[in-house]
Amino acid sequence: MDRRLTQIAPLQQKDKGPAYLSLLSETLRTKSPTLVNDVKLLVRVVVTEDHVGLVVARQVLTELSKSLDNNLVDIAEVKKAIINDTLEIVQPQLVSFEEQATSLRYQLADILEQEEEWSEAARVLMGISMESGNRAWPEQDRFRVYVRVVRLLLEDQDSVQAEMYYNRAALLVHQNTDKELGLMFKLCQAKISDHTRKFQDAASRYHELSWVAEIDEEERAHMLSAAVTCAVLAPAGPARSRILASLCRDERTSQLPNYNILSKMFLDHILRPSEVKEFEATLQPHQLAKIAQSSSDRLASTRNDDQSAQEPGASTRVGPSTVLDRAVLEHNVLSCSKIYSNISFSGLGALLDLTPGAAETMARKMIEQGRLRGWIDQVDKLIWFEGKVEDDDAQGKAGGLGDVSQEVEETGAPFTKAWDRQIRLTAGNVEIVVQRIL
Repeated sequence: MDRRLTQIAPLQQKDKGPAYLSLLSETLRTKSPTLVNDVKLLVRVVVTEDHVGLVVARQVLTELSKSLDNNLVDIAEVKKAIINDTLEIVQPQLVSFEEQATSLRYQLADILEQEEEWSEAARVLMGISMESGNRAWPEQDRFRVYVRVVRLLLEDQDSVQAEMYYNRAALLVHQNTDKELGLMFKLCQAKISDHTRKFQDAASRYHELSWVAEIDEEERAHMLSAAVTCAVLAPAGPARSRILASLCRDERTSQLPNYNILSKMFLDHILRPSEVKEFEATLQPHQLAKIAQSSSDRLASTRNDDQSAQEPGASTRVGPSTVLDRAVLEHNVLSCSKIYSNISFSGLGALLDLTPGAAETMARKMIEQGRLRGWIDQVDKLIWFEGKVEDDDAQGKAGGLGDVSQEVEETGAPFTKAWDRQIRLTAGNVEIVVQRIL
């Protein structure tokens, strides 16, 4: 390789381009054991040596990118090494070779994605300079790259960086004309809501995508299952009840393995540990994340527990430990409000496997946030649940529509109403007399 490069160096500028291209093609086709080092040396010469010229260097790099894209080098590790070496050499002069470097990064990202190196593939695409540089990037291409980066980061559970690139993509979504890419963006939106524990939004978006006919049937079933999972993990309250009602109306959910817990939550049944354990086995790692109790809640729970003597064998738990644990405990509190008119702190604590103070703190937060109707009597240590006057919150109603309002029309005829009352009274008295005679 050194000898051939030395022979090409004295040639005239017009002859150097064909000579370097011929040497590159010959080197790639021979597939010698020193292929990576030979290509690296050739690229270093054409990029860094002043006598080669920018035009010739661009021609060589463009031809190298095309050759690799056409699988002239069919060994993935060799191709990765060539691309990495080339990008490293080009990096100091990236402005001059931006188009060629971008093409090589696309190919490297494809290889890493096939090898399921999600984060590495995302970092390669992040290295593409789209915000600055000499190349004018079409908004559609920028949107495509951002969505791909988000998808790759989510595959590796990196929701923080994924959300940052999602926000960039959201600014360009109105320029998108590719329907498939738009669906991919919506899926990323649902996954980010899922990873950031916005389970109500995630459930709604997953359910919406599960109806899209362009998506494969198996994928739609997976999205429907994800919608059920997120609905179960969502904070208990009217909003979650509407989502549960919508999913229960969907006939497809009855075929899912997590339908049992969905139906029990919709019907406001109290969940047992065995049912929760079965559902827990289907969750992803981020859905099993541990949660830390705030210092104010911990202090309130401790203070309330100190004010009342603990019964022998009572629980010492002062709050939920995981996302699933919190969702189940809040659901059971809501279910209690459908069964009891009131319940003591200790009784609710025994039901939830929490200390009385922790049970009172959980109920208080739900009442404050409007997710539970009731009030707390701290003197008698009771939680009173209010009866629902206007059932517009879809709690426990089939279809999530609440009761139908039935109002008597005001006719404005007082004498007619009085006459009707008198007839009813007389008919009632006659019925009483007849019953006594019989």
